[in-house]
Amino acid sequence: MTKCVLGVDLGTSAVKVSAVTKDGNIIAQEEMGFPLRQPKPGYAEQDPEDWVSATTVAIVRLILTDKLKPEEIKGISYSGQMHGLVLLDKDNQVLRPAMLWNDTRSTKQREEIMAKMGDRFIEITHNQPLEGFTLPKLLWVKENQPEIFAKARTMLLPKDYVRFRMTGNLAIDYSDATGTVMLDVEKQQWSQEILDAFDIPVSLCPPLVRSIDDTGDIDDWYAEYSGLSTDTKTFGGGADNACGAVGAGIDSPTKVLSSIGTSGVILKYEPNKETNYNGVLQYEDHAIPDAFYSMGVTLAAGFSLSWFKKTFADDEDFTSVVESAAKSTAGANGLLFAPYIVGERAPYADADIRGSFIGIDGIHKRYDFVRAVLEGIIFSFRDLMDEYEAKGSQFDTVVSIGGGAKSPLWQQIQANIFNTRVVSLKNEQGPGLGASMLAAVGLGWFKSISECTKVFVQFKDVFLPEPKNVKKYQQLHEIYKKVYPSTKEITHELVDYRRKNQEK
Repeated sequence: MTKCVLGVDLGTSAVKVSAVTKDGNIIAQEEMGFPLRQPKPGYAEQDPEDWVSATTVAIVRLILTDKLKPEEIKGISYSGQMHGLVLLDKDNQVLRPAMLWNDTRSTKQREEIMAKMGDRFIEITHNQPLEGFTLPKLLWVKENQPEIFAKARTMLLPKDYVRFRMTGNLAIDYSDATGTVMLDVEKQQWSQEILDAFDIPVSLCPPLVRSIDDTGDIDDWYAEYSGLSTDTKTFGGGADNACGAVGAGIDSPTKVLSSIGTSGVILKYEPNKETNYNGVLQYEDHAIPDAFYSMGVTLAAGFSLSWFKKTFADDEDFTSVVESAAKSTAGANGLLFAPYIVGERAPYADADIRGSFIGIDGIHKRYDFVRAVLEGIIFSFRDLMDEYEAKGSQFDTVVSIGGGAKSPLWQQIQANIFNTRVVSLKNEQGPGLGASMLAAVGLGWFKSISECTKVFVQFKDVFLPEPKNVKKYQQLHEIYKKVYPSTKEITHELVDYRRKNQEK
């Protein structure tokens, strides 16, 4: 009998369900997509039932196509897209389409939150109330759809709705609760002060659970619907970033995650709930019990490279374009790139800053520009590292995932700019693997996440800092840090100019 757990990774465009054995092997995996609706500019919505249907089809395929026996599936846990708002009525029926993390219609509500609570809000939540978070969305519904808000009895986040449909039990884990910006991080409970300030009944907020807590067995209805056994247990799960950190082995204060997708993330394990970056960096409960994590986001990390490749090398192989940077030198022969091409999130919360190449010379070749883009993205990550080091943090390992882990050259650049050992993963599965680890620990297969990490997470390539290039990059980063304040005014004027001319 091959016992396994399922890790359900509910993303924005698809759900991936992975079956993982006790020794950390992924024995089967199924993925199903679902639509995204954008009825107006800035809107991003989904039907929660689409998540349930897609997850169920993936599980049915695991049972019928991949021949998993229902009685061998011992536990299920979840990773989910963060911040999305699902509202249920008194009969636990969905009241409106879910508003997603990338829905930006709530700027007015974000401004109202800060006008009313200001720094006190950041003291409580350790975060700024960005449009992507749940509270501004809830206030948007309250102000624009009062008849729906009046009927609302429960608020859930995406993966919590899927779990509810499997078990009939309402709950939200701490890592997703912090992403609502309604949780008092230091008290580890829903903030009555915030709820009172905006006339939100505490009854809307579901019970809080840890990511490894038992949240009930599969109920009769869902067992019949999916083919699962009613003996299969479910566990709280976590926000996608928290689960991604678990799946990458970020389980101690000396480890940092460097993730390059369309955007880029630097994520750090935090042992203390009292730590506060005053909203410059996001601060969340970890999926690891009694731990936290902070993260900073570069909005156009991989997107900067994709933009450059599409614009200047559209008909060429992506890998060869990236590797051409090896023809250049550390520092791209004196060329700097600031990757602010769609604005920036951290440490500069500035929607109107724009990117730039600085120091263009007649000697520069295209490969220098490629090198400058690779380095500029990591310099923006270095800015985030500086926020940590200002608090006294020290690291010995950076775990590189995503696009930055696909190029040995780019990993070496990271090691030199970070001046820290950089490693990649043998089996990069991210949030889905993290979710399966939560189920494995919840079932008692392992005593802790750290014990599970030793079995489930294996490192591959290791890149060490090269002292000569570390020194060069330290000098260049000091110059790079001057780019934002030096270009802020002029790029804001250019953005304003373009807006005015587009309107004409």
